[in-house]
Amino acid sequence: MLQSLFDESNPAVTGTIARLLADAHAAGARVGLCGQAPSDDPSFARFLVEHGIDSISVVPDSFLAVKEKIAEVEAARRRAREPAPG
Repeated sequence: MLQSLFDESNPAVTGTIARLLADAHAAGARVGLCGQAPSDDPSFARFLVEHGIDSISVVPDSFLAVKEKIAEVEAARRRAREPAPG
Protein backbone atom coordinates (compact mmCIF):
# COMPACT_ATOMS: atom_id res chain seq x y z
CA MET A 1 0.00 0.00 0.00
CA LEU A 2 1.26 3.50 -0.82
CA GLN A 3 0.05 5.05 2.43
CA SER A 4 3.29 4.12 4.19
CA LEU A 5 5.24 6.28 1.73
CA PHE A 6 3.48 9.52 2.70
CA ASP A 7 3.34 11.48 5.95
CA GLU A 8 1.34 14.71 6.04
CA SER A 9 2.97 15.62 9.37
CA ASN A 10 6.43 15.74 7.78
CA PRO A 11 7.83 19.27 8.31
CA ALA A 12 8.46 19.64 4.57
CA VAL A 13 4.78 18.95 3.91
CA THR A 14 3.37 21.10 6.71
CA GLY A 15 5.72 23.95 5.83
CA THR A 16 4.63 23.81 2.21
CA ILE A 17 0.96 23.76 3.18
CA ALA A 18 1.43 26.68 5.57
CA ARG A 19 3.16 28.73 2.84
CA LEU A 20 0.47 27.82 0.32
CA LEU A 21 -2.26 28.96 2.70
CA ALA A 22 -0.49 32.23 3.49
CA ASP A 23 0.29 32.98 -0.16
CA ALA A 24 -3.22 32.09 -1.34
CA HIS A 25 -4.84 34.28 1.28
CA ALA A 26 -2.45 37.14 0.50
CA ALA A 27 -3.64 36.86 -3.11
CA GLY A 28 -7.28 36.88 -2.01
CA ALA A 29 -7.92 33.21 -2.76
CA ARG A 30 -9.79 30.80 -0.54
CA VAL A 31 -8.29 27.36 0.14
CA GLY A 32 -9.99 24.05 0.85
CA LEU A 33 -8.65 20.56 1.36
CA CYS A 34 -10.27 17.28 0.50
CA GLY A 35 -8.53 14.18 1.74
CA GLN A 36 -8.31 11.54 4.41
CA ALA A 37 -5.71 13.19 6.65
CA PRO A 38 -7.99 15.62 8.53
CA SER A 39 -10.48 12.79 9.04
CA ASP A 40 -7.88 10.43 10.51
CA ASP A 41 -5.70 12.87 12.43
CA PRO A 42 -7.31 15.62 14.53
CA SER A 43 -3.90 17.26 15.01
CA PHE A 44 -3.64 17.71 11.23
CA ALA A 45 -7.12 19.26 11.17
CA ARG A 46 -5.95 21.56 13.99
CA PHE A 47 -2.84 22.51 12.00
CA LEU A 48 -4.98 23.41 8.97
CA VAL A 49 -7.34 25.59 11.01
CA GLU A 50 -4.46 27.29 12.83
CA HIS A 51 -3.07 28.21 9.41
CA GLY A 52 -6.36 29.60 8.15
CA ILE A 53 -7.78 26.87 5.92
CA ASP A 54 -11.16 27.98 4.60
CA SER A 55 -12.77 24.55 4.26
CA ILE A 56 -12.03 20.92 5.01
CA SER A 57 -13.79 17.88 3.62
CA VAL A 58 -13.96 14.87 5.93
CA VAL A 59 -15.55 11.43 5.84
CA PRO A 60 -18.92 11.13 7.59
CA ASP A 61 -17.74 8.84 10.40
CA SER A 62 -15.21 11.42 11.60
CA PHE A 63 -17.33 14.52 11.07
CA LEU A 64 -18.32 15.11 14.72
CA ALA A 65 -14.83 14.57 16.14
CA VAL A 66 -13.24 16.85 13.54
CA LYS A 67 -15.98 19.46 13.97
CA GLU A 68 -15.35 19.53 17.74
CA LYS A 69 -11.58 19.89 17.22
CA ILE A 70 -12.10 22.71 14.72
CA ALA A 71 -14.50 24.49 17.08
CA GLU A 72 -11.87 24.33 19.86
CA VAL A 73 -9.17 25.76 17.62
CA GLU A 74 -11.40 28.51 16.24
CA ALA A 75 -12.46 29.52 19.76
CA ALA A 76 -8.81 29.70 20.85
CA ARG A 77 -7.95 31.81 17.78
CA ARG A 78 -10.81 34.22 18.58
CA ARG A 79 -9.65 34.54 22.19
CA ALA A 80 -6.09 35.23 21.04
CA ARG A 81 -7.30 38.08 18.80
CA GLU A 82 -9.45 39.72 21.49
CA PRO A 83 -7.90 42.66 23.31
CA ALA A 84 -6.94 42.00 26.91
CA PRO A 85 -9.42 43.39 29.46
CA GLY A 86 -8.27 46.39 31.30
